[in-house]
Amino acid sequence: MTTSSDTIAQLRSLVPERALTHIEALHFTELQATRLLNLVAISEPPVPSEVITGLPRIRVERAFPLSASGATRWIKGRWVIVLNAGEPAVRQRFSLAHEFKHVLDSPFGQGRLLYPATPGMTSEQRVESTCDYFAACLFMPRVWVKRAWCGGTQDPQVLARRFGVSVQAMQIRLLALGLTEQPRRCGGRVYFRAAPVAA
Repeated sequence: MTTSSDTIAQLRSLVPERALTHIEALHFTELQATRLLNLVAISEPPVPSEVITGLPRIRVERAFPLSASGATRWIKGRWVIVLNAGEPAVRQRFSLAHEFKHVLDSPFGQGRLLYPATPGMTSEQRVESTCDYFAACLFMPRVWVKRAWCGGTQDPQVLARRFGVSVQAMQIRLLALGLTEQPRRCGGRVYFRAAPVAA
């Protein structure tokens, strides 16, 4: 696996500098995740965290207690991603990818330019939902999940272990890909079929 100093620039260049519709945001976000996997020549799960941590000018720290799952700051010429050490490793992995999407979107007003408010969603909600979607696309690529599912592996726990994610994240991804039915309740939160908003 190799990474390049211009990987982040390449991924940012895939997104037009304008407000995106919901469908456009999903499309370009998935395109970025797929391009990153192609750049590092990863073609099967689990995707190693090093696809992000191995990038130049990315530093990952863990802190406890932390009021959130993660945070990102530009400090002294590098991006510092802080993860909540009190959360399970699979959740930290997901948060890492989520925070990395914030890094990608940083030139666009932290994503506010790309994801303006829409009926039913604030700009901040769209930003966070899109970051979750990037993490889902990176660690659970559509083609890989469908291949595993159609190959007979349909137990979310087995799939979660194979892809290195939480069972909840896998269940949401399966729902988003139309492989399972909409549950009646999801922890009191609403999930958009095309884009999960939590791991």
